[in-house]
Amino acid sequence: MTSTAPTTFRPAFHMSVPRGWKNDPQRPIRVGDEYLSYYLANDDYVEGGIGTSWRLATTRDHVRFSDQGTAIPKFANGNGDCWSGSVVVDAHNTAGYGRDAVVGLVTQAPAGVQAVYLWVSTDGGRTFTPGPPDPVLANPGVVDFRDPKVVWDDDRARWCMLHAEGDTIGFYVSADLHGWRRVGEHRIEGIGLLECPDLFRMRASDGTRHWVLGTSANGKARGLPATYAYWVGEFDGSAFTCDEREALWLDHGFDFYGAVTYDAHDAGGDVDESLRRAIGWANFWDYPHNAPSMVTDGYNGDDMIVRELRLHRRGSGYALSAQPPAALLEHATRRHALGTVAVAGFSDLEVRAVAYELRCELRWDPSSPPTGAGLELRRASGGARRIGVGLSFADASISVDRGETWSPSGGATTTSIDASTGSLHLRILVDRSSIEVFVGEGFEVHSHRVFPLPADDGIRLLAAGGQMTFADLEIIELEVR
Repeated sequence: MTSTAPTTFRPAFHMSVPRGWKNDPQRPIRVGDEYLSYYLANDDYVEGGIGTSWRLATTRDHVRFSDQGTAIPKFANGNGDCWSGSVVVDAHNTAGYGRDAVVGLVTQAPAGVQAVYLWVSTDGGRTFTPGPPDPVLANPGVVDFRDPKVVWDDDRARWCMLHAEGDTIGFYVSADLHGWRRVGEHRIEGIGLLECPDLFRMRASDGTRHWVLGTSANGKARGLPATYAYWVGEFDGSAFTCDEREALWLDHGFDFYGAVTYDAHDAGGDVDESLRRAIGWANFWDYPHNAPSMVTDGYNGDDMIVRELRLHRRGSGYALSAQPPAALLEHATRRHALGTVAVAGFSDLEVRAVAYELRCELRWDPSSPPTGAGLELRRASGGARRIGVGLSFADASISVDRGETWSPSGGATTTSIDASTGSLHLRILVDRSSIEVFVGEGFEVHSHRVFPLPADDGIRLLAAGGQMTFADLEIIELEVR
């Protein structure tokens, strides 16, 4: 039966700001038995207000986020509004605010000059007050000087800061979070202005340990994504050495920008180096204000689903795989196990939904595959609007196309598949204003911002020029309640 729900683009199972605006998520930290997830917000956005605060949401399962209000207000210390940065738990009281104090290093730009300022929380990260009035890292005279990411360097027992400076990531060190010394840099050409740098160590599935350097970047000029680029390699405290020169990308869609990764913890609270999580803004700076949710719901700002990252040997190097969070299925409201469906032409499913996960394994004869196959999701009853997920066997690729539904901009994103295997597993997350396609083991993901109408709830399976089998097909309706 076709949905008659009122028009809303508020996601059913993704994180969204309660009102106004959100953009960059800030790296979550664990305090007690929950994760504190900060993000840039503007409560006055719909009314035309300017400036960003830091807003806080908490989570235990990385799916359900509970709003905790403003952690750092706009324009609170005379140095302008607060942009991106990072918070740390100062377990050794290096900064002098007490053991386990929560300290924030934040970009502010008084008189338009970007620099790093310190903020401190005395209530476990719920609210912050400004530290010293002067920057702890002053601008040396460059235009782009922002987004400090601070990590504790266990090997050298000191703090390390990564800092975005145009096409360069600067490395700084500190004993106390107040005084910073530049010790090196890593220059990255060909993917535009760098933002929101990242650095972490992971244990790969083969037991080896590696460092990962990441940053938000724009590779559109080279036909590359504009999401989260990363490199696997080695870090010696002042320099990062890449295993491979070219970046890998955590997402190949249009809308996974400003992403951050954060520690996973085991049942005892220790960091689990074999697992890391990532969360990214469901938008991009080409069209940040182009969202009908401002009219229907009074807000503009969602995140894509949290990803669980694992590091694997792939080819001659290592790469991160991504999957939705394990707890996602705890938010299932209804499950439809459809078994195996063989399609030659098309088949419209009886299941109609607007917020769900679709799982299946596509199977074909490698010696005689169809010319193409795929799915139409959030399909209008007459087919005029739809989101396409399609396989092409002429060029061994998979594409996600938002051009036939309302979206900030049209177009499709494409990655390669191995057509010789005869099978491909898909996990597709569909919500009221997004689609995320996890391909195979999750080394390629496509995340798109889309705005289908509430009545666009159809699901069609397709195969052209042959047969495609959709094995173990399941639709899992989802909602965070």
